[in-house]
Amino acid sequence: MKGASMVKVKFDVQGMTCSSCSAHVERAVKKLDGVSEVTVNLLSNNMIVDYDDNKLNNDYIIKSVVDAGYGASLSDENINNERNINTDTNNTKNNNYKDNRNMRNKKFEDNIKSMKRRLIASICFLIPLMYVAMHTMLNNLFNIPVPKLVAELFDGTQNALTFGFTQFLLVLPIVYINRNYFITGFKRLAKRTPTMESLIAMGSSAAILYGLYALYMISYGLGHNDLDIVQKFSADLYFESAGTILTLITFGKFLETKSKGKTSAAIEKLINLSPKTAIVLRNNKEQEIPTEEILKDDIVIIKPGSSIPVDGIIIEGNSSVDQSTITGESIPVDKSTNDTVVSGTINKSGYFKMRATKVGEDSTLAQIIKLVENAGNTKAPIAKIADKVSGVFVPTVILIAIITTVFWIIRGQSFEFALSMGISVLVISCPCALGLATPVAIMVGMGKGATQGILIKSAEHLEALHSIDTVVLDKTGTITVGKPKVIDILSCENSSKIELIKIAASIESKSEHPLGEAIVAKAKEEQLNLYDTKEFIYTPGRGVEAVIKEKTYLGGNLAFLIEKNIIKPNESNKTQANKNEINKNETNINEYIIEKAKEYANQGKTVLYFAENKKLIGIISIADTIKKTSYDAIQTLKNKKIDVVMLTGDNLAVATTIGNELGIEKIISEVLPQDKEKEVEKLQKQGKKVAFVGDGINDSPALVRADVGIAIGSGTDIAIESADVVLKNDNLLSVDTAIELSKAVMRNIKINLFWAFFYNCIGIPVAAGVFYLSHGLKLNPMLGAAAMSLSSVCVVTNALTLNFFKNKKQCITNQNNKIETDKNVGSNDQLVAESNEGGNNMEKIIKEVIIEGMQCNHCKMTVEKVLTALNDVIKVEVNLENKSAIVESKNEIDDAKIKEVIEEAGFEVKEIK
Repeated sequence: MKGASMVKVKFDVQGMTCSSCSAHVERAVKKLDGVSEVTVNLLSNNMIVDYDDNKLNNDYIIKSVVDAGYGASLSDENINNERNINTDTNNTKNNNYKDNRNMRNKKFEDNIKSMKRRLIASICFLIPLMYVAMHTMLNNLFNIPVPKLVAELFDGTQNALTFGFTQFLLVLPIVYINRNYFITGFKRLAKRTPTMESLIAMGSSAAILYGLYALYMISYGLGHNDLDIVQKFSADLYFESAGTILTLITFGKFLETKSKGKTSAAIEKLINLSPKTAIVLRNNKEQEIPTEEILKDDIVIIKPGSSIPVDGIIIEGNSSVDQSTITGESIPVDKSTNDTVVSGTINKSGYFKMRATKVGEDSTLAQIIKLVENAGNTKAPIAKIADKVSGVFVPTVILIAIITTVFWIIRGQSFEFALSMGISVLVISCPCALGLATPVAIMVGMGKGATQGILIKSAEHLEALHSIDTVVLDKTGTITVGKPKVIDILSCENSSKIELIKIAASIESKSEHPLGEAIVAKAKEEQLNLYDTKEFIYTPGRGVEAVIKEKTYLGGNLAFLIEKNIIKPNESNKTQANKNEINKNETNINEYIIEKAKEYANQGKTVLYFAENKKLIGIISIADTIKKTSYDAIQTLKNKKIDVVMLTGDNLAVATTIGNELGIEKIISEVLPQDKEKEVEKLQKQGKKVAFVGDGINDSPALVRADVGIAIGSGTDIAIESADVVLKNDNLLSVDTAIELSKAVMRNIKINLFWAFFYNCIGIPVAAGVFYLSHGLKLNPMLGAAAMSLSSVCVVTNALTLNFFKNKKQCITNQNNKIETDKNVGSNDQLVAESNEGGNNMEKIIKEVIIEGMQCNHCKMTVEKVLTALNDVIKVEVNLENKSAIVESKNEIDDAKIKEVIEEAGFEVKEIK
């Protein structure tokens, strides 16, 4: 027996117009043997089916949809993918990606054009129809003169048959133009699966049939000279009502279709981030080609101000890249050789060459778009409410319409009156609003999240986020940067701090150890030229040694220097109490250094010792640093009564130091990756709704176990697989933004559902005549049709308000972070306090300059240029929003000099902090 082989296939479904339609399609497919899951999307008119291909095939699924009264076909995406399934060329994949996108856009544009043509044609016949039917009323109410020819043709009982038959002739084209309502409506009624079209078809057909009956009665009256019958039926023809109903419904559908297009505006915005053309280097010549023709390993040239078309690695040059469209981070990121860049980001300055690594549908931008689109095809649990109602909605409305008609006949009203009430009930009911309430909000919310670097895999997880009450944070790479960094530098009296870093980086430059790399990175940051080394020796788990200018230098841990007899064992055993008695002189300098090393170690830092010719010259402490947004993010969550837990495999000392600095009360340390999942489960058993935030690789079990797993960072393939939400940046505040976005979407859905239910609950009784009994108010069927048309538009329009969503806290913090440096594990005060007299001070000086007159990016670049040109300036960051510039320098720069260069550039300095 063959084992189960599950496949996921996407189908386009034709003919769905309301939630009843999607419910019928879903039920028809779900009952097939071998189907495990069906998701029907009314918004995008498609369906995703998970099924066992040993029991079922695509043709049988399509047949089940057709039998239910709808059209179905394999999605163009699947057709293209199957057509080239055995082809692995990048060009084919790129063309598939482009073709799929173009076909989807063409279908949408064709649908809009078709609806527009139907609407214009319907109006062209409705205007004369309404004039013929109502010209006498217009004359009586507004004194609009009636042309003599019109009066001679249509006025008076003698012209009653011409008056009625002309209206019938004018309504026929409107019926034909909108024939789909009748074809699909009656077909589904016959299959006992009535939908919105069934309500429209029944309402307008009833009006037309009654009009034809009236024509026969007029003819009878004229033939038998019974003018009372002629006058009575001339006043109640209902042809204009049928024409108006059909036209208004089409107008509503046209607005709805256009509004649906706006719900995917965020996705279109993402699509447009990729440039249409790119410059590649082929045969040593620059060629401009369409972006989709870029092949893997092509050399792509990126000029200042241009968008990056594909993912790649910089092989020459450097620049500052604006990644806000993909990651949501507001500050451009410096990029140089061997750094990766991703599609859809913008090269702010500088010229570089890159080697393409991911192109077409494999690029980061394409994957984000695909993820958002797939998420839009999923259903949130709250949508089940609308689905359940939709399943019985239309049959219930038909029953109410019949009961209404019978009720008024029994009450003694005329058949025309009772029929009018029944038609009003049919045309005012709107299952569309119910069906659109959830998917439009989900689609807009998903798209908005994507533009802020938040990728949510399904509607279910989007909904789950709003109820999170506990956030569990991994430490390394989530709260902290995840990369060792030099924190403290303490040199002996005969060696400056600059010299110590220079020597340490020189002997560590040939080591591949992460701690050594941190020291080398510090030397590069300070722009130090390293010494040439020889006779390099690396001792695993201990340290390194090398010869510089005929002197032997060593660097490593305490055990390494004890082995080399540089530090005596009894010196390392001095107690903390002895520290106050130790003076900084040559005889006890080792003891002083060792005590400081213990102090650093207690703060969770790793300490490396360095010696020259058997003599200790200093120590360097290294630690992971806290991300600049971590403190604000954690405090924001705590302020919203969300419990924050830090879960780490690191030791208790390090975890406690970081926890105390960030204000995290609950810390779980020394936990193995496989045990993190158990800790999350413990919290869930306490009734907590848990979100786990990790890097998406080592934390996979915990990410899967949590109610919502959030991968923070670069969003690798593994992260996307294991997590429910992927944050395309390193900003922990995005966790709060994701939760706030979820709350905003849920509020929007609830408002949509409320108004959809409220509209139908109020509209149907009004149409049935509840106010006629007490106040004599009767709803005209034409007004009912107008109300139905606009209800769906209102729901979609409300969902579009999510495009204005902003997390105010993140916006404020992003601005503040432009003038803050990274928070460190422990304090950096020792860098200044313990610098040697006469030694070089490595502390950077940071100034904030408030500037008036900057209006655009050109102004920003001008200010950056003049400030960067100043001596000793390391870095300049200009912020247009808060009109400021942050200047980092090695040495103090006179405020007057800063003011002078800025004012010479044409701007005004308000303040220097």
